[in-house]
Amino acid sequence: MEEATLCQWSVIRSVLAIIQWWGFNVTVIIMNKWIFQKLDFKFPLTVSSIHFICSAIGAYLVIKVLKLKPLIVVDPEDRWKRIFPMSFVFCINIVLGNVSLRYIPVSFMQTIKSFTPATTVVLQWLVWKKQFDGRIWASLVPIVGGILLTSITELSFNMFGFCAALFGCLATSTKTILAESLLHGYKFDSINTVYYMAPFATMILAGPALLLEGSGVVLWFQSHTSLLSPLIIIFGSGVLAFCLNFSIFYVIHSTTAVTFNVAGNLKVAVAVTCSWLIFRNPISAMNAIGCAITLLGCTFYGYVRHMISQQSPGTPRTPLTPRSLKELVPLVNDKLDDKV
Repeated sequence: MEEATLCQWSVIRSVLAIIQWWGFNVTVIIMNKWIFQKLDFKFPLTVSSIHFICSAIGAYLVIKVLKLKPLIVVDPEDRWKRIFPMSFVFCINIVLGNVSLRYIPVSFMQTIKSFTPATTVVLQWLVWKKQFDGRIWASLVPIVGGILLTSITELSFNMFGFCAALFGCLATSTKTILAESLLHGYKFDSINTVYYMAPFATMILAGPALLLEGSGVVLWFQSHTSLLSPLIIIFGSGVLAFCLNFSIFYVIHSTTAVTFNVAGNLKVAVAVTCSWLIFRNPISAMNAIGCAITLLGCTFYGYVRHMISQQSPGTPRTPLTPRSLKELVPLVNDKLDDKV
């Protein structure tokens, strides 16, 4: 009886963790779109800088002040040789995501972001000459097909926004590959990742944001008589972006890999639905079908990866099976790719 009660509480805790993660993730996306579209604050570099500043402060408070997570110590030399390059790509990834949100609907942007598994596998195959199980390649077919169908039938298609989202996928994949080679030996969690990467990202982005958007931000301030509400929304999105990272850490430790993958794809569906209800961007039937195919493909991809990772070491390899199961499992979990 006691074991059954503990099991029920475990399930409830996992469900609550997933709902919390969904809430933070969808809210951040909607708030960013609201900032660009409704507040007319069309400065993605500045918004990204605010997010990084809030995340750096939040990570410092969690680790140094509240001591909710132990600090993973990194040698000063490694911070520049290993973490700085990742921070640069991490910065590009977030900026491209915010740029795409300015030009294309949330639904389209989220669908394109689901293309990340495909770009990751292709880059690992091209750069590291890795060989993947045939099932991995098969799982990419519906992802690519769904993206193509969604793009062709997108009623609010914008080439610049589409390219920004697509290159964002490449940046995410590059970050994953860099993580495997640069962070070997450091088992980062989401909070420590933000603790080290956010200050670097702020330093990288502050100059371009000031140079390219500084005058526009000043004009925006001068054109608004009431600034309290807009500033609360802008800085609130930064605070929630950090909370998103913290909630991800909890979800990862409360669910299995398959559950996380399915929940992640359902989260995209929730984000698409919420954005449509708020912004009413037009979505055709074929566009919705393409999005659904992509999400099903992502779910299948996650399931295949999980099944291969559970394969016993003594199982005979086929010619398409990787030389090592480690080749399919990044050192820094790709659950943490789509954050801030």
